[in-house]
Amino acid sequence: MRNIDLSPLYRSFIGFDHLASMIDASQSEKQTSYPPYNIELLEEDKYRITMAVAGFSQDDISIEVQENTLKVSGTLESEPKERKFLHKGISERNFERKFQLGDHVKVLNADMQNGLLHIELERVIPEAKKPRKIEIGSRLIENQS
Repeated sequence: MRNIDLSPLYRSFIGFDHLASMIDASQSEKQTSYPPYNIELLEEDKYRITMAVAGFSQDDISIEVQENTLKVSGTLESEPKERKFLHKGISERNFERKFQLGDHVKVLNADMQNGLLHIELERVIPEAKKPRKIEIGSRLIENQS
């Protein structure tokens, strides 16, 4: 993996240090490729993360959102029963996968079907943050109390 020097970002962009820190953290944090997943754009500002979680039940999976991080964990109870495989292609191991969410991205729901975990997300921009058109010659009137 290539190391990128982010120090120019810290020096040049005032107020964007959290962005540089997130990029820096994502480079240093090693995540495995298990379980495989897709991220789909369903429509403008609506997304779906689909994870292949064969062998896991709903009770084995935990989904947690803290600040702008979505964490999906899967924990299987260890099976004391000894099994003899001729071929083992289905991985049955615990996992933890983290996704960095953009500002105003909310998790709407999660569903599991046919060994696939679907997590629906939506970016909901507050009205105060949306761009608004200012007419030339108009005055902004604030509530005065």
